[in-house]
Amino acid sequence: MHILVINGPNLNLLGIREPELYGEASYDDLVSLIEAEALRLGIVVSFVQSNCEGTLVDAIQGAYGTMDAIIINPAAYTHTSIALLDAIKAVGLPTIEVHLTNPDEREDFRKVSYIRPACQATITGQGFEGYLEALRFFVDIKKL
Repeated sequence: MHILVINGPNLNLLGIREPELYGEASYDDLVSLIEAEALRLGIVVSFVQSNCEGTLVDAIQGAYGTMDAIIINPAAYTHTSIALLDAIKAVGLPTIEVHLTNPDEREDFRKVSYIRPACQATITGQGFEGYLEALRFFVDIKKL
């Protein structure tokens, strides 16, 4: 199983950006944690992080025929990007939406997710652990 992990804008600043919300661990720490769990589960992960919406759309489209599933934290694009929704729907890959914090407990504009209708699940408010839960979700589905 090969899973693409996509992270949107400002996640490259983890550890610097609002540590009271996102913690002090870095984006590299997140990648290392996901890689270790993937190794333990016997799966392969690839990563894309971009602050540019078009790059994220290209990554989703590029997953077609090469990846088995997508884990995506679209960050601020969650609340604005119909393009990401359309790309996820177009490729038809199982997708899980992950957020480090719980958007439903934050500002009103964060309560709307444009991509959620195209996702099999949404995991919020679990910090880095949410990504690991998403990996395990896909492994468990494969076993069924």
